[in-house]
Amino acid sequence: MRLRIFTEPQQGASYETLLSVAKAAEDLGFDAFFRSDHYTKMGDVSGEPGPTDSWVTLGALARETSRIRLGTLVTAGTFRYPGPLAISVAQVDQMSGGRVDFGIGTGWFEEEHVHYGIPFPSLNERFERLEEQIRIVTGLWGTPDGETFSFAGRHYTLKDSPALPKPAQAGGPPVILGGFGPKRTPRLAAAYADEYNVPFHQVEDTGGAFDRVRAACREAGRTRPMVYSAAQVVCCGRDEAEIARRADAIGRRVDELRDNGLAGTPAEVVEKIGRFGELGAERLYLQVLDLSDLEHLELLASEVLAKV
Repeated sequence: MRLRIFTEPQQGASYETLLSVAKAAEDLGFDAFFRSDHYTKMGDVSGEPGPTDSWVTLGALARETSRIRLGTLVTAGTFRYPGPLAISVAQVDQMSGGRVDFGIGTGWFEEEHVHYGIPFPSLNERFERLEEQIRIVTGLWGTPDGETFSFAGRHYTLKDSPALPKPAQAGGPPVILGGFGPKRTPRLAAAYADEYNVPFHQVEDTGGAFDRVRAACREAGRTRPMVYSAAQVVCCGRDEAEIARRADAIGRRVDELRDNGLAGTPAEVVEKIGRFGELGAERLYLQVLDLSDLEHLELLASEVLAKV
C-alpha cells in the first residue's frame, strides 16, 4: 500500500505553504504529493490568500522536489482546452524528470465557474467533453516523433498538430479517473484509465465501485492492469485529546470523521487502511486539510506509513 498526501489549497494556502507540505511529504517517505484543482473555497473558511493554479504549482514543485510523484486529484476538464493542457502537463512531466500522474474529471463545482467566468455545460456535455479531452491529450502524447495528430470530435477539432512537447514518461503520465457513477465512470475508466480512484466513500461503497469498474474492464476486454485507489480525509492523533484537537482545527466532529474517513489513533488508521487494501486498493490518498500541522504528517509517517 502506497500512501499519498492530498491537499485542498482552495481552502486557503499560499505556494509557500504547499511547498513546505510537499517537501515534508518527500522527506518523510510518502509516495506522492497531490492537490485539488479548484478556484473557489468550499464551506465556512476564508480561502485566503486565494486560489493557486494547480499546474503552475506542480511545475514549481517539480523543480523543488526530486523523488515524490506529483499530480492532481483531479484536473477540472472545464478549466482548460485539451491541447494546451497536454502541453502544460507534458512540460511539468519534463521538469520533474517523469514524476507526474494526470488525474482528470468533468469538473463539478458550478460556483467557481460563475466566479471566474468559465462556462459550465450540462453534466452530459461535460462527460462528452471529458472523453474527447482524454483522447486528445493521450493522443498528442502518444503520437510518434515526426508524425502529426488530428482529431475530429463533437466538441474539439485538431488538424495536423505537431504533437509537441512530449512528456518525459514514454506514452505520457499515467491517467487517473475517479468518481462513483454507476455507468459512465466505469466505462471511461475501463477504456482510458491507468488508475481508478474512489474519493470519500466508506469501505463497503468503495468496494462496490471497484467491482463496477472490474466488470466494465471485463466487458471491454481490457487486459492491461488497473490500479485501484481511494481518497480519505485523515485525522490522526496519539490520544483522544490530540484527535479532537485536529478534528476541531478542520471544523469536523471526531465521530463523523471515524465513520467517513481515516480518523483515530495510528492503530485505528492502519486497521482501516488494511480494509481498503483487502478490496484491492494499492494507493490511499490522505486528504490533509490543516496544512500548517506538519507534526500530523510526521505522526502519519512514523506510526502509519511504516506499518502499511
